[in-house]
Amino acid sequence: MKIGKYKLFSIETSEFSLDGGAMFGIIPKVMWEKKAPSDNLNRIKMVTRSLLLVSDSHKIIIDTGNGSKWTKKHLELYNIDLSMYNIKTSLNKHGFTTDDITDVICTHLHFDHAGGNTIYDADSLIPAFSNATYWISQKNWNLANHPSQKDQGSFIENDWEVLGQNNMIRLVKEQFLPGIEIYFTQGHTDGLMHPVISDGNNTLFYGADIFPTAAHIPIPWVMSYDLRPNETVKEKGRLLKKMYNEEWILFFEHDPKYQACTISLEGKHYCINKPVVISE
Repeated sequence: MKIGKYKLFSIETSEFSLDGGAMFGIIPKVMWEKKAPSDNLNRIKMVTRSLLLVSDSHKIIIDTGNGSKWTKKHLELYNIDLSMYNIKTSLNKHGFTTDDITDVICTHLHFDHAGGNTIYDADSLIPAFSNATYWISQKNWNLANHPSQKDQGSFIENDWEVLGQNNMIRLVKEQFLPGIEIYFTQGHTDGLMHPVISDGNNTLFYGADIFPTAAHIPIPWVMSYDLRPNETVKEKGRLLKKMYNEEWILFFEHDPKYQACTISLEGKHYCINKPVVISE
């Protein structure tokens, strides 16, 4: 797919699972399990999926997934599996390497979005993308470094500390890369950045964690992880109306089946119109 100056590639980086109750908040299991079946530990299957944007001057990756820095305990807890997908093999599939990446946009610093920012080289942590600038919102940076008890488990300093030491981080409050608009939301976490790529004819919205999967399109279906779930509901309502009216493409970061879709309206309820394949 190409939008404007950018060629777009879907980059799957891992398979993993999280608790279905946490993923769907107040929605009863009898409803959500029809769309997302759970295992014997009540976990639903998901992926981490990044978006690669390639132009003549930039190779930009949006989020980096779970990464590979996990202990056996946490691999089992989150059911993280890198055997089918990982960031290197997925980049190589499309003819790129980690050294090619010029920019990393971190939508936010939760571990399943920023875990691939850094890797181990023997016993030392190093940047996973040695030639890249890492873009992080000012608000999310502040929260990640001073989290509340509720969300401190979602932020892991190893995902960004070495980047700061190497002067690779740029903190942002507004637009910062050519041809990419940034839409900020505050319901899931402070300063969540949603890249929007548009050429006037086609527009793609990066759903991140207010639309982690296609099952989260219904407006009240929000996660227990959200800091401000009522705000997420309002943000989803505004965005879905806009995506439906303007025929935007919604990109899913965690859906195990769908890379993206367009939105339809059935009565008062938004749902998938057509699945969209970003890249094979």
